[in-house]
Amino acid sequence: MLTADGVLAAQTPEWAEPLLAPRRIKGAKGGRSSGKSHFFAEDLILLLVEDPNQQWVCIREIQKSLKFSAKKTLEGKIRKLGVSHLFDIRETEIRRRGGEGLLIFQGMQDHTADSIKSLEGFDGAWVEEAQSMSKRSLELLEPTIRKPGSQIWFSWNPDQPDDAVEQLFNDMLADVKPSRVNGVQVWETEACVLVHVNYTDNPWCPKEMKQLAARQRRRDYERYVHIWLGGFNTKSEKQIFQGLWRVDDFVPQHDWEGPFQGGDFGFAKDPSCAVRCWIHDNVLYIEYDSGKTGLELDEHADFFKKAIPGFERFPSRWDSARPESIAYLRKPTDPEGRPKSCLPRAKAVVKWPGSVKDGIEFIKTFDEIVIHTRCVEMQEEARLYSYKVIKRSGDITDEPEDEYDHRWDSVRYALAPLIKRGKRVGFYARKKRAA
Repeated sequence: MLTADGVLAAQTPEWAEPLLAPRRIKGAKGGRSSGKSHFFAEDLILLLVEDPNQQWVCIREIQKSLKFSAKKTLEGKIRKLGVSHLFDIRETEIRRRGGEGLLIFQGMQDHTADSIKSLEGFDGAWVEEAQSMSKRSLELLEPTIRKPGSQIWFSWNPDQPDDAVEQLFNDMLADVKPSRVNGVQVWETEACVLVHVNYTDNPWCPKEMKQLAARQRRRDYERYVHIWLGGFNTKSEKQIFQGLWRVDDFVPQHDWEGPFQGGDFGFAKDPSCAVRCWIHDNVLYIEYDSGKTGLELDEHADFFKKAIPGFERFPSRWDSARPESIAYLRKPTDPEGRPKSCLPRAKAVVKWPGSVKDGIEFIKTFDEIVIHTRCVEMQEEARLYSYKVIKRSGDITDEPEDEYDHRWDSVRYALAPLIKRGKRVGFYARKKRAA
């Protein structure tokens, strides 16, 4: 807004500071209510206030109605900044008084290779909903906005990893490792900057949106990650536990069966993991999970005892491919006879050909899987653990991918006494059925 001495003052969120540096290509992606569009809209108005001759186009893939364009947001920023006297807001465009400044709103699908040339003299383009842009549209737009000093801004909520805008930034930032600036991930070169921002980074996110996000997180974690954290829309039939799990807080009760504890040793880049589970009323509850890559064997006992309270007091079952490791975990002394931390109730699981598939099918017979809110990595594995897909045909196989499975392997090991080559035993064979 304009101060008493006529200086234009605007509040910039900390996450957006990397976008203030001069770059030809700027991108902000992430989840809902992160403030991406509000930042770009305000920055665009500030540009026209400073330079009354700036000409920009606000682009969408399809622009059927200005009702769904950035025009309303830009109008709001003009009023908020107290600069309405500098702009002439018309039905289809916004003009800067005192200069040649102009904001127009167009859809790329309305353009051909010839018609797009009308934008060659523009100072910049702001691409909204960039996840919907086609490869053709980006190939037309990028070389068209070519005036010296011109810029192209992209704002979007990620959908699929092969979307054209994702590929565009992947190509430009192929050799760049992200840094963390003011709590958000930032990728940057001399020509390009990209920020991933979410509602948790937005200092002005309305409490109603925070409450809505919290409800979504409990109800459907996959949708929460996609909508609110800017993750890709990964929900598909290939996901092994699709529709079976949710996230919630809970406290194990005295009549719950358990605890069932399992662990998986890490190899090379794979983490060592452990979990604690309970069963009640045909629902599987995952209370704790923990893991670390590069964990030395003599660090396992202390690490998991600290991560999972009372872990050493109950049996824990581990991958039988490492019997010498399990033996080491059990012993209270090291090979030289010195006292060491141990897991005295660690055991090896019984495995057989097909035990992985049998374990997965066993877990699927629960009516529901509830993952505690503290088990963030477990939630990620639940979202991403998938069956292999045949590339040529797109057919989904019954073979699980060897990825995002470390904590699920731990769950299988924890429940190993209940699994018999595809069958459930004892009490657990009785599955509830709807009346």
